[in-house]
Amino acid sequence: MTGTDGYTPLTYRIAFASMQGMSVDLARKLLDVVGSEEQFFAMGEKELRDLTRGRSKIYGDNYRRECLQRALKEEAFVRDNGIAVTYFTENNYPHRLIEAPDAPAMFYSLGKCDLEAPHIISVVGTRHATQYGIRFCDTLIGELAQRLPDLVVVSGLAYGIDIAAHRAALKHGVPTVAVLPRGLNRIYPAMHRNDAVAIVKSGGLLLTDYTSQDTVQKSNFLARNRIVAALSDCTVIVESAGSGGALVTASLAMSYNRDVMAVPGRCGDEFSTGCNKLIATNKAALITSADDLMAAMRWESVQQEPQQLSLFPELTKEEQAVVDVIRNHGEIHINSLADTLKFPVYKLMSILVELDCKNVIATLPGCRYSMR
Repeated sequence: MTGTDGYTPLTYRIAFASMQGMSVDLARKLLDVVGSEEQFFAMGEKELRDLTRGRSKIYGDNYRRECLQRALKEEAFVRDNGIAVTYFTENNYPHRLIEAPDAPAMFYSLGKCDLEAPHIISVVGTRHATQYGIRFCDTLIGELAQRLPDLVVVSGLAYGIDIAAHRAALKHGVPTVAVLPRGLNRIYPAMHRNDAVAIVKSGGLLLTDYTSQDTVQKSNFLARNRIVAALSDCTVIVESAGSGGALVTASLAMSYNRDVMAVPGRCGDEFSTGCNKLIATNKAALITSADDLMAAMRWESVQQEPQQLSLFPELTKEEQAVVDVIRNHGEIHINSLADTLKFPVYKLMSILVELDCKNVIATLPGCRYSMR
């Protein structure tokens, strides 16, 4: 191929990593044969196919040319937005993630978080979290935070248990990593944008292997679960129906030789079916507390000085107005709250996240809120 003037080493890497089906395993095999990313794009289609004995469309001249053009745009996007790019051959590529053969050859991140921390857990579950599941996330992460000062919590920023895990981490001062199913040009779901901002500001990280030009496909949501599972030492399933993304994450974690743990629920509860089945078939260890997780992982507690918590956190005038309405209603939907206060939803979301972090209100399923 010709016409490669102006391409940098990063351009070639972005283009190479973004090709269909590219993984750490495939990238290694191709580079062992062709020598370098630049050489992969410099070769002709026939030469590549003969050399690799491959039939994939990634060897096509037109396809590779398109990848390079998209890579030029992506290179400008990450540079202009302060996004970090991590390639699988670099020393800072997380050692846990590189162990997975289907790990992405490259990922993009915003924020700063130690992905080599000694204790990293993934917490996932149903989008239809119950109050039981939300409270368990808060209790588990809060107790672990007291024992493991280097704890990092990973999840997918989705509705339900995922966002409950992130919010619990924010509340207890634990860095948290949100693995996204699309590029960093737009947060998905949009309702969790303020949470994403809080994650970055609090020493956490937004991470994805998708570019800003990739469209959201249904397959993205399951594909990102491999990163959630591989980044951590263990995966905790808090609530899950008999099928769904959380069980896929559990299966992936097992394939990476990671520990899987599940929170038991009542017989007959729809969103305890998956967890109970994992436990019954010995695919997951039963946990009901931080003690169970610590024992299963053989982690030792690190004693910390107890922190003095304020019984009455200081609230701004707007926060107090929100609290007054929630207290009067007992439980209220965000739309009703916005109508009552005459606050735009985007502004209200920011206030609600802050109140949740201050442990003043509880976030319930279905965008509903109550006092703690």
